[in-house]
Amino acid sequence: MPDWAEGTVQTNGARVHTYRTGGGGPPVVLVHGFTDDGLCWTPVAQDLEDAFDVIMVDVRGHGKSAPVRATPTVDIVADLAGLIEALALERPAVLGHSMGAAAAAQAAARYPALVGAALLEDPPWRPLSASADPQQEHAQWRKRMGAWEAGTRLLRTKPREAIVATARAEHPTWPEAELGPWADSKLRLDLDIYRVPLLPQTPWTELAPRIRCPTLLITGDPDRGAIVTPEVAQQVLELLPCGQHVHIAHAGHSIRREGYPRYIEAVRAFLSHWEATRCS
Repeated sequence: MPDWAEGTVQTNGARVHTYRTGGGGPPVVLVHGFTDDGLCWTPVAQDLEDAFDVIMVDVRGHGKSAPVRATPTVDIVADLAGLIEALALERPAVLGHSMGAAAAAQAAARYPALVGAALLEDPPWRPLSASADPQQEHAQWRKRMGAWEAGTRLLRTKPREAIVATARAEHPTWPEAELGPWADSKLRLDLDIYRVPLLPQTPWTELAPRIRCPTLLITGDPDRGAIVTPEVAQQVLELLPCGQHVHIAHAGHSIRREGYPRYIEAVRAFLSHWEATRCS
């Protein structure tokens, strides 16, 4: 790990752990996806720390933050808002991936005075079906979580280097720098996250119109595993009051890991414009 500061804050009844690059630039908060943790952002943080004060969050149940069952209720969006207040961050940009993107979007909508910009890497925003059966959807979700948990438990029977080797074999296009943090995140994980909802399931059709800050939606290719389809992306843009969209071709759900040069170029361009506007 680079020479970054570590800290914890008490927020929303839980201990939330962070890594922070420091510096005098505007704050950028990075929120990881489900089963990852803060250090999975290491390459991005290293590329941004020259111009920004980067804060990497371990979401509740991940990394060094509190287990999910340490308190009666879990709402990682409220955790994020409390962290921004506890660290006295002045309307930071919040960049999230997958679950972290959903949390960033909800924080921007629920706490507009706290979030200055939102960058959303393939949030779990799927096409909505009017005929969807909530009970059937929940059963399917439980089945997916069960299979995912079983895979994680199997990984954790292996030594770290074997987990790194598994990631290398399953994701041959990922840069080598991504593999170690990914493996470590699985070893630090609180397995109860597979049974406890971590954030409210607000439909994106209700959420997007309430996000008033500048927003960048980053999407990949659904045929490679990305969630947001071109049709959903277009609908989201029509709903966002101040939205932009960047599509990274030949990347799946982990867009930054599979299309990093184009990804970081888009993120830096958006943040540089946001910083200039913020300071004017």
